[in-house]
Amino acid sequence: MPKTAKLLQVTYLVILILLLVAPMLGLYPVFVMKLLCFALFACAFNLLLGFTGLLSFGHAAFFGSAAYVTGYLIKSHNLTPELGIAGGVIGAALIGLVVGLVAIRRQGIYFAMITLAMAQMIYFICLQAPFTGGEDGLQGVPRGALFGMLSLQSDTAMYYLVVAVFVAGFLAVSRIVHSPFGQVLKMIRENEPRAISLGYQVDRYKLLAFVLSSALAGLAGSLKTLIMGFATLSDVHWTMSGEVILMTLLGGVGTFFGPVLGAGIVIALQDTLADKVGSWVNVIIGVIFVLCVLAFRKGIVGELQSFRERRRRRGAQ
Repeated sequence: MPKTAKLLQVTYLVILILLLVAPMLGLYPVFVMKLLCFALFACAFNLLLGFTGLLSFGHAAFFGSAAYVTGYLIKSHNLTPELGIAGGVIGAALIGLVVGLVAIRRQGIYFAMITLAMAQMIYFICLQAPFTGGEDGLQGVPRGALFGMLSLQSDTAMYYLVVAVFVAGFLAVSRIVHSPFGQVLKMIRENEPRAISLGYQVDRYKLLAFVLSSALAGLAGSLKTLIMGFATLSDVHWTMSGEVILMTLLGGVGTFFGPVLGAGIVIALQDTLADKVGSWVNVIIGVIFVLCVLAFRKGIVGELQSFRERRRRRGAQ
């Protein structure tokens, strides 16, 4: 196992170096920033599904609501980017608290349906609220200057801020999962009655995991608004929840790098094929997803980890 841990550390270091030099390699910064935002969104969802065992169909509510709150605070109240992002994250966490208090009382498909219903309520609020712009969305959100000093108008400056936030979010998820709190979440996922019998207040752990996941999803949504300069109804629509589920399952549920890889595949396919095949890109992504589910039941990264574990066991025997 130490070899595996060392290999993971080297892999993450190489990926970090590639992210730092990506603008110098000619990669389009806005595309990579968008990819990192959705990768963070997928990591937030994976914290709930992969490590707690709760399937939410309404995570777009936290992503999209944070996008709107951040855009509104920056555009209408002239707040600096960090305060706008903080407002979006707090707003998403509060919505997650309300949704979680209702949803965690149920399990399985009932939990998923409650989250979907609550997310649709948030969608209609965003559609009707006067500050959201309705169907036109919230347009023309300025990037501003970080702490009032560092201008984010340059794509390069914005890019390195997004990389820093993504790395911090990824490390936060890793720290949560490896903490004693994270070990209890895994126990709840594997055997909830056993956790209850040991005296753990399962609902409290679930609620805290739900709020943390909502806050991280809100962070991704806030960054997306800052990068693109707008927030639209598509950010809070139920199809966004479907996309993040697709990203997580494609990469590998319950793995750390799986959601990042899944987000990279989906976003790359969307950007590459959208101009060529139009709306058929969703059909193509759906077919790829079905094939991956049939061939890689644990996701791409999950299957690779299983293969490596089988080889290690055969070598030990």
